[in-house]
Amino acid sequence: MIEIRIHGRGGQGSVTMAYLLAIAAFNEGYEAQAFPHFGVERRGAPVAAYVRISKTPIRLREHVYHPEVIIIQDPTLISSTDLLQGAHLDTKIIVNTEKTIAELNLPKNFKILCIPAVKIALEIIKKPIINTVMLGAFGGVFDLIKFPAIQNAISQNFSAELAAINIKAANSAYCFTQPDNKFCQLTKNICNINRDDKNNLKILCQKK
Repeated sequence: MIEIRIHGRGGQGSVTMAYLLAIAAFNEGYEAQAFPHFGVERRGAPVAAYVRISKTPIRLREHVYHPEVIIIQDPTLISSTDLLQGAHLDTKIIVNTEKTIAELNLPKNFKILCIPAVKIALEIIKKPIINTVMLGAFGGVFDLIKFPAIQNAISQNFSAELAAINIKAANSAYCFTQPDNKFCQLTKNICNINRDDKNNLKILCQKK
């Protein structure tokens, strides 16, 4: 069983992302479970959401204490919350940030992917809504759910017009993680998104 913990703030779509991830896993043929955990229930307050994915029926109903994947939607939480509680050295961490791994206040022995999700969302969705971007990044980093299952999950939960742009944003993030497409490979490169001389989105990777 794979356990995933998503950290964000109220209004950022962490709960929606957990739900979409569970739907994508179900589309891939897995059993899946998703549920939120709220502190102070207000916009901007820290929020956690949990996802479990398994080949067999899931009987646990407790919080995720030892995640295989931690998704950080809001990097400002890194300094104020113990996001890595229960993590182990094989835990993969996906962070929405334009900073490099070295600039983050995270232990360097973890497998960390920095993805400029807000920049991708603003470019494609035209709003800083990153849940589908981070969903695509998860699909690329953790070879568990193929992109068609992610695409179907988005299509099942958005109107046709919204689904199209969110699928494009998720696909950009998915490709961002793929070494065979000369994009960022987990912990091997540091990538930033910039614009070329024609004002097109461009991803530049440099080895650490």
